[in-house]
Amino acid sequence: MPASTEEIRLNKYIADAGICSRRNADVYISSGNVTVNGEVMTTLGYRVKPTDEVRFDGKLLSSEKKEYILLNKPKGFITTTNDEKGRKTVMDLVANATNVRILPVGRLDRATTGLLLLTNDGELTKKLTHPTHGVRKIYHVILDRRLELKDLAAIRDGLTLEDGFIEVDEISYIDQKPKNEVGVKIHSGRNRIVRRIFEHLGYQVDKLDRVLFAGLTKKDLPRGHWRRLTQQEVINLKNLKIDA
Repeated sequence: MPASTEEIRLNKYIADAGICSRRNADVYISSGNVTVNGEVMTTLGYRVKPTDEVRFDGKLLSSEKKEYILLNKPKGFITTTNDEKGRKTVMDLVANATNVRILPVGRLDRATTGLLLLTNDGELTKKLTHPTHGVRKIYHVILDRRLELKDLAAIRDGLTLEDGFIEVDEISYIDQKPKNEVGVKIHSGRNRIVRRIFEHLGYQVDKLDRVLFAGLTKKDLPRGHWRRLTQQEVINLKNLKIDA
């Protein structure tokens, strides 16, 4: 008899959960890291049924399809699932991406452009947004005037804002660009933190673009477009070190 269409090979089930690749899953299965319904499962060809409880190193794996959508957000869109004023939201841009209900991971304000991840993976969202995890972001900042060297040094040394001390991981002028363009690497998730750093020193941020988020980049992703993360990218996020 043919296998049920609802059944899925164990190594694919593990890979779909974002644990590792199928090939590595086979290694872990053979090593006894995987249990099915409480029993160690070392049969590589085992097909998981919808009623099976699969655990990897004791952690329960979900059979719910996980979606990971990376959006290059344009200016003028609100990072929310709906807006009572009827303004455009990022959900309008990913409306055709999936039938699964996905949510933004963190937020970008209306005027900020760049990388925004959306997913239904609550555990990963919690990991990427929790303040103690310090996920790295890189922003391309364009100011209303050149950034004075003394102010660049002050930002590098750290500033005290209304909600406490803040320091960036790195800040530098952008090569072969005017001195009003800088790159900022930061791990803080505080609201509007990059804009507030420069406003504190009397600058206005004309453009703010997030070019890197948790190791993900905008490569081959035009503004306003989205793509699914690759399986390897999902695995990388799952295994992300706290200060990545």
